[in-house]
Amino acid sequence: MTSSRPLIIGVSGASGLIYAVRTLNYLLHANYSVELVASKASYRVWQAENDIKMPGDPIQQEQFWRQQAGVETGGCLRCHPASDVGANIASGSFRTLGMLVIPCSMSTVAKLAQGLSSDLLERAADVQIKEGRKLVVVPRETPLSLIHLRNLTALAEAGVRVVPAIPAWYHQPQTIEDLVDFVVARSLDAFEIDCVPLRRWKET
Repeated sequence: MTSSRPLIIGVSGASGLIYAVRTLNYLLHANYSVELVASKASYRVWQAENDIKMPGDPIQQEQFWRQQAGVETGGCLRCHPASDVGANIASGSFRTLGMLVIPCSMSTVAKLAQGLSSDLLERAADVQIKEGRKLVVVPRETPLSLIHLRNLTALAEAGVRVVPAIPAWYHQPQTIEDLVDFVVARSLDAFEIDCVPLRRWKET
């Protein structure tokens, strides 16, 4: 049974947009409501990784994300411009299941760790922290510098769940999607959302 409250998905400018696409695929197929905001840097990453231009208009962007996720209907998806700091997800009075930033750049991690909000993605994440709601970040960077590690530690100390984009192999992955889905499943576990068909660890 899905919740009537939406889950906020933040897509930053880190490499690995396939993580966001697969997350949307499973959430929308499971009829979850999603409020999505993509940072300005993510537009350039789409161009670099897939040679695709992401539209800026929210309605066109919704169609874009549904097309990329392969889910034409199902669930509820609303997209917000990163510049719209007056959107519903920028307010603590707007009740949600929490927020997942996937993938999460080290720039976004740094700003969140310092309480800085220069766009809607960062403001929405900051709201989850101040309201004591669930915030999960999926950093995708290597190697990690001491500065990165300290910023991630600051977030963890503030109650943020850090789920690095590191797959496992005990579920015997056969495709890239299998590796991606492991990370997606473990990220959604923090919200007690179990909609990814994952072969989980079991004792023999």
